[in-house]
Amino acid sequence: MAKSDFIAQLQALNYKVQELAADFVLVEYKIPVGKFQGQCVSMAFQVHDSFPMTPPPGPHFSPQLLPITGGGGAHPFGAIHNSALGASWEYWSRPFKDWNRTDKTARTYLAHIKNLLATIP
Repeated sequence: MAKSDFIAQLQALNYKVQELAADFVLVEYKIPVGKFQGQCVSMAFQVHDSFPMTPPPGPHFSPQLLPITGGGGAHPFGAIHNSALGASWEYWSRPFKDWNRTDKTARTYLAHIKNLLATIP
C-alpha cells in the first residue's frame, strides 16, 4: 500500500484529489470546526510509500491560516513552517502520535486534522 491507497480512501470520502509534485496530494477542504469554520482551503499531504504504516507528517494549508513560527513548539502556534509547495502555503508539523493504535486510514487521519483545527483559539 502507498500513496495510491491514500488517494483511493480520500476519493471514497468524496474528495476530489489532485496529485502534486513528488509525493504530495491536494484536496479542497471546508473547515468544519473552530476558529476557521466554514473557510475553504487547499489542504495537501505528503504521503510516502510507507502509508499506511506511517501517516503523513502534517498538513499543508493554502492560504496560510496561522503565522509561520518555524522551529519547535506546541500546537496550535508552534512548529508552523514555510511549505515546500510555495509562498502561499504553510506546513504544520503535527505528528499523529497514536497512529499505531488506529485503523490507519485516511478517514482517521482527517479526524486528526479536524481535532487540530478545533483547538485553535
